[in-house]
Amino acid sequence: MRSQRSRIVLILGLATLACERRPAASAGGPLRGDSADSAFALVQARGHRAMGVDQYTSRHEFEPLPDGGRIMLTRDSADTAGGARIRAHMREIAASFQQGNFDLPGFVHDREVPGSAAMRARRAQITYTPDSAQGGGQLRISSRDSVAVAAIHEFLAFQHHDHRAGDHSHP
Repeated sequence: MRSQRSRIVLILGLATLACERRPAASAGGPLRGDSADSAFALVQARGHRAMGVDQYTSRHEFEPLPDGGRIMLTRDSADTAGGARIRAHMREIAASFQQGNFDLPGFVHDREVPGSAAMRARRAQITYTPDSAQGGGQLRISSRDSVAVAAIHEFLAFQHHDHRAGDHSHP
């Protein structure tokens, strides 16, 4: 267990260095060097490991809806293998979330994602429906339970912020 954890830390450290050394021209802007960017690079590296696609060349969307919300992940390029991997990922997390297992988002964000405890507790009142999207996939999360819907919105808002969804100026 310790050697596996050491390997994960080493891989994430190397991935972080690679992410931080990404040329500014490929990002469309200057590199940032503050601690928030280091934390973002770690989220990106863990996301790549968890989802199997480069997070810097993928687009995340977290949309709150009146009865829950939607997570969409698509590739910025014509990457059919990456799109297929994303669709498989959406099916995997739908099954995990339905069982109350939010370990994967916890791993990506290096802490329990806000809203996930209430979503776990109210899992019988929440429906997770994966679907295809052009260049990737999506997960529709819905409920008629107002407490569950509030938790879903909290879960999505945190991820929107931590993934810098909509911010394509990141390194």
